[in-house]
Amino acid sequence: MIGHPISHSVSPQMHAAALVQCGPRFADWSYRAFDVEPALLPEALRLMAERGFRGVNLTVPHKIQAVGLVAAIDPAAREAGAVNTLLLEDGRWRGFNTDGYGLSAGIREGLGLSLEGTPVVLLGAGGAARGAAVECLRRGCSELWIVNRSLPGLEALVELLRPLAGKVPVHGAGPGLPSAAPEHGALVINATSAGLRATDEPPVELGSVPGVRAVFDMVYNPPETRLLARARALGLPGANGLGMLVHQGAKSLEIWTGVPAERTAPAMRAAAAMALGS
Repeated sequence: MIGHPISHSVSPQMHAAALVQCGPRFADWSYRAFDVEPALLPEALRLMAERGFRGVNLTVPHKIQAVGLVAAIDPAAREAGAVNTLLLEDGRWRGFNTDGYGLSAGIREGLGLSLEGTPVVLLGAGGAARGAAVECLRRGCSELWIVNRSLPGLEALVELLRPLAGKVPVHGAGPGLPSAAPEHGALVINATSAGLRATDEPPVELGSVPGVRAVFDMVYNPPETRLLARARALGLPGANGLGMLVHQGAKSLEIWTGVPAERTAPAMRAAAAMALGS
């Protein structure tokens, strides 16, 4: 796994437990975390390819940059314009995006909700948000609002999504939602890194978003961000990103090993919970 920062990640513990479930064929496999600054990502991927790494997971802030560094890209990842999983084939990297799979599974598991027919307010426009937005559209959300502080990033994502949206309305908004935001039953998804640090303010004031039904925060460590604490104070159902982490991780491992994600996900969840002390 490559990210910056990376110290909060429990992915190494998850994958170590999952590899045991994969059987003796994978006994000599290991999964490590590397803190790599964005400027050094091309060199890191080159060295990993030279040294025969089977695969790489990418997290903040590398998912978009890595698209331009792979030799081939899976159609789903191409639609998202972001990759979180790389597979080494014939000495070259092929990119995938398992975030959408993990998001749907995490929302279903943590909140008992489906994206189908649900209005979504998505916070962020980075790599994680791109995968989430594509999944929301693929699953048939009723409308999609994307909220981001940086207008250039917001506009780029909205334009990327329009060909995929079909009849689903896609809207962009700055830090404050306009009055035309969903008025009933909206699922708020935080795809920003706000919440990784205890001092981080929530990326949006939930009280200003009309008609919120539930909140899903992709951040899983700490287990309750300020956004989720605010949701609890407002009496709203909330879930953190642990379920998403587990399921996208299991799908990544399936790409590398061929072992079905459903087989390794329980071991990953147990290991992640133990690593987080819960």
